Amino acid sequence: MIYNEVVKIGETYLLPLISKLYQLEGYEIKPIEAHTGGRNVVYTCEKEGADAKILRIAYLNDRGREDFLGEVEYIRYLFEHGGSVSDVVNSMKGNLLEELTHNNHTFFICLFKKAKGKMLVENNYRYREGVSITEYYYNCGKVLGKLHQLSKEYNPVHRRYSFLDKYNVEYINSLIPGSFTLLKEKMVELLKTLKGLDRDSESFGMIHFDFNDGNYLIDFDSGQITVYDFDNACFGWYMYDLADLWTQGVGWIQFEQNPHERKQFMDDYFKIVLEGYSSETHISNTMVDQLPLFIKATLMENILDRFEIMQNNGEEPECDEELSYLIKCLEDDIPYKGFFNEIYSCEEPFEYEKQRI
Repeated sequence: MIYNEVVKIGETYLLPLISKLYQLEGYEIKPIEAHTGGRNVVYTCEKEGADAKILRIAYLNDRGREDFLGEVEYIRYLFEHGGSVSDVVNSMKGNLLEELTHNNHTFFICLFKKAKGKMLVENNYRYREGVSITEYYYNCGKVLGKLHQLSKEYNPVHRRYSFLDKYNVEYINSLIPGSFTLLKEKMVELLKTLKGLDRDSESFGMIHFDFNDGNYLIDFDSGQITVYDFDNACFGWYMYDLADLWTQGVGWIQFEQNPHERKQFMDDYFKIVLEGYSSETHISNTMVDQLPLFIKATLMENILDRFEIMQNNGEEPECDEELSYLIKCLEDDIPYKGFFNEIYSCEEPFEYEKQRI
């Protein structure tokens, strides 16, 4: 089933039922434009005098009820214990998750409170007027640190899968075309290294797994960050989320020609992120030293995700300049996403000549 089919089914069948399940009569329900690789059909629900909400209809068949319960129960736990997240809204039946079936296809329904504020891109990447951007870096680390501290104390009823449950040789072979022999070897090698790392409660637990400025809103009056979209949350190393946060920082300096200037900025940026993070939870220097390894892990995830999207859409696999860049970095063991290497071009950031499949 594809996105447009779900939209049609939603309009004619699902939305009327959902309105009753969540008392959304009188709300204006508008679809949010899907982004590339999106797994769900998402709507804003707005009504004068009431808090805005976000409705999510999951339709892909690669996750079951236990997976979704693992997600929404974790979100509720974070919210109830002071995590800055968008809470789940109970249905009229008192459920965090509802299921609807149409023509033998099951749809999983969740409703969330809409976070206060807006995305950084909606503010043209300008931060709060009169306030240093370093506050934002610090707050990103601080909010993430709080989530990880809560995760260290979390005992799930419905347990979500682990990183190593999903990322394995079979998964790699099912997605990566056979011609990419070296890429597959590097991914398997990376997985072996990751398996050798500590997985104690101080370094490994529930993580967001997609922590970036597209998945939180900022209150530009206070600077408060509210996180959402735990769709890919899983058990993994806390350092993975920090590597995602490092990767997000390159956008602030990606057009700087001097690699030494880029390096100095990223060192300063990540130092502030870690200060914010460490104000909420502890992370060992040993794990922080593994940052280059986890940046590699984010590249692997990005590459596999791109091929999975093509597969889900029934498309033939192909490499554009951005995917080719990621593959080149992983195949050639170029650290830090190539950001300080001669492969990087500030005129065409994170692009490389197309690889043929």
